[in-house]
Amino acid sequence: MTEINNTTPMEKLTPGGDIYNAGNAREFKTGDWRSSRPVWIPEKCTQCGLCFPVCPDDSIPVNEEQKRTDFNYDYCKGCGVCAKVCPFGAIEMKEEGE
Repeated sequence: MTEINNTTPMEKLTPGGDIYNAGNAREFKTGDWRSSRPVWIPEKCTQCGLCFPVCPDDSIPVNEEQKRTDFNYDYCKGCGVCAKVCPFGAIEMKEEGE
C-alpha cells in the first residue's frame, strides 16, 4: 500500500472519481464521506423548494405532491449548501455522530 502524504508523486495515487458509464451515480453510495450532516426540521420547513435544486448530490427527495422529504443520507456528502440557502432555518448542520 502506498503511503500518501504531501510528497507522494501523482503517479502513485489511486485515481478516484472516474466515471466509466453514464447514468450510474446511484450505484455508488458516497454519503460516508460526510463529516457534517444536514438535519431537516419539518416544523420550520415551508416547502418553499429552495433547497432541493441546489443539492449537488440530489440527496433531497421530493414526493409526488412536490413536497420535500427527509435527506437521502446514502448520497449526501454534507456540503451544507441546502442549509445556507434555507431562509427559515429548517436545515441545520450537525457534526456527524451528534
